[in-house]
Amino acid sequence: MWKIGNVEIKSKVVLAPMAGITSLAYRNFMKKFGVGLTVTEMVSDCGLIYGNDKTIEYLKTTEDEKPVAIQLFGGNAENICKAIDVVLKENSNVDFIDINLGCPVPKVTKTGAGSALLKEPKKLYEFMKKICDYSPLPVTAKIRLGWDEKSINFMENIAALEKAGVKAIGLHARTAKQGYSGKANYEIIRDLQAKMSVPLIISGDIYTLENALQFLDISKATAVMIARGGVGHPRLVEQINHYFETEEKLPDATIEENIAYLLEFADMLIEEKGEYKAMMLLRGIATKFFDGYPNTKKIKNALAQTLTTRDSLMRILSEYR
Repeated sequence: MWKIGNVEIKSKVVLAPMAGITSLAYRNFMKKFGVGLTVTEMVSDCGLIYGNDKTIEYLKTTEDEKPVAIQLFGGNAENICKAIDVVLKENSNVDFIDINLGCPVPKVTKTGAGSALLKEPKKLYEFMKKICDYSPLPVTAKIRLGWDEKSINFMENIAALEKAGVKAIGLHARTAKQGYSGKANYEIIRDLQAKMSVPLIISGDIYTLENALQFLDISKATAVMIARGGVGHPRLVEQINHYFETEEKLPDATIEENIAYLLEFADMLIEEKGEYKAMMLLRGIATKFFDGYPNTKKIKNALAQTLTTRDSLMRILSEYR
């Protein structure tokens, strides 16, 4: 157990915010495997300020998923503060405000948001100080190693964030320019937690229990943030938690178990989004439940290309079985 501010987190696993994936259904599905803290998809500050219905939808959380953070992004501190007002008006169930300082996508960075904010630690301090001073909820932040290989400045940015009043820092061990390609560089953050005054949550290339143990050992971080490695592999969360409770290594899920997990998630997504929209989203997610298993190319193709209804999902699965 560890804390962010005064809020207790009961697991070493944080669920990373992922656009198009970590909707309410996905967060509640993953919570059952032992996620300690969930984070929403990133939410536009301006979308909230202008009352965009679709943006406000992102703020929905449930009592069951607590503790939960709403992740905001934007390049203007005053606008983030106004967005926090909307968050608190729409949802009294939130535990943290998380600021996205790690998104490398050009349409975000060109507005001065996401990882663009990592370029100048002094400006980052001023930006985050305004937000931390304003927010009645603890503020956390997600960063990267730096903008590119020539400007790896995570130590300066961490110092700026701690001074500003941030209560925990998630660090993706890649630069913004790397995006999600290449390898995460954990060696560069060896023993980093010992140099920090707030909890460090690491992310990047955590696909197995062994990855989690290795990267925690290198960085001495407080927790891991599971992103793409957990999509279609929910047992990973359980494996990490179980190991820290018992030092036992649970086996990976069998393909039958993973099919059952997929059906459970599909039904939760249908309830949240409606059948057609859920199936369109599942086209990109359902295939991940078959990664690592033999002879699954045909079913992956069928899921990615022909999935339209729950009945079609059942048909594809029964043909595979």
